[in-house]
Amino acid sequence: MEFALLGWAEADPTLRLDYRRFSYAGKFVTGETGVAVIRGDPDSGSDDAGGVAIDPAGDADSDPLPPLPDGLTEAAFADDVLAAVSFSPDRTDRTVLKIRYLTVRDDFRGSGHQLGPKLVVFLTQQAADDYNRLQIGVNNVFSYHALYKAGFAYTGRETGLAELVLERPAVAVADRSRARYQRGLDVFRQREGLSNAETDFLASHVDSGPPELVSAVRSG
Repeated sequence: MEFALLGWAEADPTLRLDYRRFSYAGKFVTGETGVAVIRGDPDSGSDDAGGVAIDPAGDADSDPLPPLPDGLTEAAFADDVLAAVSFSPDRTDRTVLKIRYLTVRDDFRGSGHQLGPKLVVFLTQQAADDYNRLQIGVNNVFSYHALYKAGFAYTGRETGLAELVLERPAVAVADRSRARYQRGLDVFRQREGLSNAETDFLASHVDSGPPELVSAVRSG
């Protein structure tokens, strides 16, 4: 499995993902943000970090992908990408790197490979020389839980898009107290229209502390 930084925002990297497999695929085509990816085989047993150059569970028996429109083939999409993240400096504080979109291939969401948190840890390592903090807004409890695995914690703030703002220092993990973790879960508990999966998750984590951190990604 290879971790690769395709470029920072000023390099304007683009990535064409299969929109049938990745949420937010269109957000990676337009540029204007940095991009990092995980490529290869998640069962290869290697967490190698590439150089700068360039969560329902997955199911092998899931329904086949819909056909592509005329004139578009599989060759148009990036090969072997398992997860991707886009990011750019905060517009009001250039010491903060904002994670804009994080997406994992649909057949690996919730698979136990922890691809999303691992990719964010890799990005944090790459950003440590130039940024003091990383920040992300999440709109569902599963993303909230996953970002805690990458060392983030709830700030107590929300955006106008009903996203909970999570943050971590670039060179350390955030304060991961049980009380702070539960404050964010309580925000979701008060919302209407939760799915059965979200309701079940929240009910099963009433007394839980934050999840364990994912292992650090080797950067060389």
